[in-house]
Amino acid sequence: MTDSDNQPPFDDEGLAMQARQALRRMAKSVTVITCLHEGQRYAMAATAVDALSMDPPSMIASINRNAALHAPLSAGAGFCINVLARSHEDISRACGGGLRGEERFGLGEWVEGRHGIPVLADAQASLVCDNELTISYGTHGIFIGRVIEVRSHGHVDPLVYVDGRYTGILS
Repeated sequence: MTDSDNQPPFDDEGLAMQARQALRRMAKSVTVITCLHEGQRYAMAATAVDALSMDPPSMIASINRNAALHAPLSAGAGFCINVLARSHEDISRACGGGLRGEERFGLGEWVEGRHGIPVLADAQASLVCDNELTISYGTHGIFIGRVIEVRSHGHVDPLVYVDGRYTGILS
């Protein structure tokens, strides 16, 4: 008999709850992912983004299938990852469900990046990406984008989300 034979039955629901609690401890920079698809702008607050590679420069974003942003990205729309500053909490809340559709662009100054993709003018950093690969996994789509434009603004003071609340890293 092996150790695995003595394990209790696998409990997906319980494990998912434990994972959610564990992930609350993982501090993440808050971003707003934007795209332009068929003349319509989309924006969504997200923390499930990261650098993938520097050769080529590329990013990865994980988007729930129920999010409005999922459909245009699945159709191949390019996207921008806007890294928010601590002063952008209102934009994060708006793009995290506080506002819908085009109303989300009523806060902040939005300019056009490559291919007309919306870019937050005073974001800590903005990385405009060509959408190169989509992987479907579980409840999410994983989108890999090759960076085609980078903008930076101001001093480093990112908005951070941890344990269900916003904070920053500088005192």
